Amino acid sequence: MKFDSLIFDMDGTLWDAVDSYVAVWNKTFESMGYSVSVSRDDLLRYMGKPLDEIVESIASFLPSGRTGEFYDRLARYDSEMMPVLGGRLYPGVAEWFPRLAERYAVYMVSNCGPDGLRNFLTFTGLAEYVTDTLTNGETHLPKSGNIALLALRNGFKSPVYIGDTQGDCDQAHIAGIPMAHVTYGFGECRDADYSFSDFESLARFLLEK
Repeated sequence: MKFDSLIFDMDGTLWDAVDSYVAVWNKTFESMGYSVSVSRDDLLRYMGKPLDEIVESIASFLPSGRTGEFYDRLARYDSEMMPVLGGRLYPGVAEWFPRLAERYAVYMVSNCGPDGLRNFLTFTGLAEYVTDTLTNGETHLPKSGNIALLALRNGFKSPVYIGDTQGDCDQAHIAGIPMAHVTYGFGECRDADYSFSDFESLARFLLEK
């Protein structure tokens, strides 16, 4: 199949920033006066899910009157801390991502908050290679909906979604597009259209098409 564009997930696909997210969450709890903390393993269980699902699972003890405050503080600390803390790009991403952008229009869709992809692109220096992005935090849509919005406003016809979880695969298929699974990420995928054990293998496959 020939592709005219690539749509990338962020967490577990291009970088690992879970330790930084832990710091953001724990700062948020601390600022609200809760002696609660999350660990890397706590967040790993929910990577790839929309933020509201993660908050409902991890911070279910919050009284309804403070939930909005939690979201506001989490977003504020995320925007303040993530451009500084960042994450670790997976091997091969820094080298091969720019090469892919020479061949394809590159997009990103993530279930992160509204500033998540901007923080990622600023920290990694990859912004110049990405044509457009959408997040669940901006639209409150699932990935399938954001893929459809990107297609509508950018006019691509034959994209492939590149991610690391079953949820990514399900959403790509709902959107009617194939999914390439990177197995080094945070999840498994039983019905991906393509599978790669490292970013270089993915990139070489796409550049040879």
